[in-house]
Amino acid sequence: MLRKRTEPGMDEDIYANTGNVLELKSTASDDGKDSYEEIYMNEDVPETRTTRSHKGTTGKGSTGSRCYRLAAVFLGLLCVLLLTAIILLWFKFTVEIDQLQTSNSNLTAERDQLQTSNSNLTAERDQLQTSNSNLTAERDQLQTRNTNLTAERDESKKVLSELMKLGRLKHFKSSIYYISTEKKSWSDSWADCKERETDLLIINNREEQEFFNKELGRTEAWIGLTDSKTEGVWKWVDDSPLTIQFWWTGEPNNYGENEDCAITSFLKAKSNLSVWADYPCDHPVVGICERALN
Repeated sequence: MLRKRTEPGMDEDIYANTGNVLELKSTASDDGKDSYEEIYMNEDVPETRTTRSHKGTTGKGSTGSRCYRLAAVFLGLLCVLLLTAIILLWFKFTVEIDQLQTSNSNLTAERDQLQTSNSNLTAERDQLQTSNSNLTAERDQLQTRNTNLTAERDESKKVLSELMKLGRLKHFKSSIYYISTEKKSWSDSWADCKERETDLLIINNREEQEFFNKELGRTEAWIGLTDSKTEGVWKWVDDSPLTIQFWWTGEPNNYGENEDCAITSFLKAKSNLSVWADYPCDHPVVGICERALN
């Protein structure tokens, strides 16, 4: 009959039913524990059995090994999941970073456009302010000019009213004329015109000369022409040179070397147009005063 040891601390436990122990072998088990093979001999039937020590311990080791393998598989799966999650997060963050960079580029472009637009608007504002300042200055000038013209108009009306009261007022084109009734010297006639804020007549064209030839008839009258400053150099009272002239034949002749002032409607003239002559400036004749309306 075979018996096996049940206590790990015992070196051997042999029970014999009948017969004697023939041989004891020691072998190594899978889990590293020693086992013994005991061979007993019966009188009738030889019998050999192998006993294993720590059989229960071997079962527990196999279960632990399976747990280790399961844990390893679980950890592997967990690592795969973590790696997958990391890859997905990396992809997501990469996409978000690209989107943010694109958005940042767009915002930067919009900012630059706004800055450019702001610069353009600022320049336009400055131009408008400058234009407004110029227009304001022009308006002020026009207002000043209008004020001056209004004052001149009122003054002209005043002079015109005074001349009309005298009954010697004439109008031709853009000027009004006053023919005095009192005979005076050339200088006194000029002074009289100045008092009326007019000037001695300046003949500018043939039409004006023909107009006065009709108005005056055979009445000699001073015009604003003299060579008193330089003999032979005739100039109008506004110091403009003589460009058109209507001298009678032989005039001006400076008769007696003291004829420095000009008259129109010279009585000795035999023409309907050329009727100027030089007279002594102190010779008394009527004067013609002129004032332009514009």
